[in-house]
Amino acid sequence: MPVYPDEPFFSLAPDWVCEVLSPSTVGFDRVKKMPVYLREQVGHVWLIDPLARTLEVFRRESDHWGLVNNFADDQRVRAEPFEAVELELEVLWRPSNEGP
Repeated sequence: MPVYPDEPFFSLAPDWVCEVLSPSTVGFDRVKKMPVYLREQVGHVWLIDPLARTLEVFRRESDHWGLVNNFADDQRVRAEPFEAVELELEVLWRPSNEGP
């Protein structure tokens, strides 16, 4: 964002969105939010499902979402649009009481 606006909201769409899915909102996230992100020209969407231990990576392909890749469990991944950084999925599934 070249200039931080002095407004209560942003009109510029993000390049990337990450949704952490929960059983109570998974339908809303997939069916309602994904089309809005597409319409607003978000470049990539990650759907993280902590119960299934999965990461789905989507890329905007003009008028639809293209699934780039699926990852799961303890994989080490380089996922669009952050291929320069290796992410250890296992840290996403670690119970919060285990610490770093």
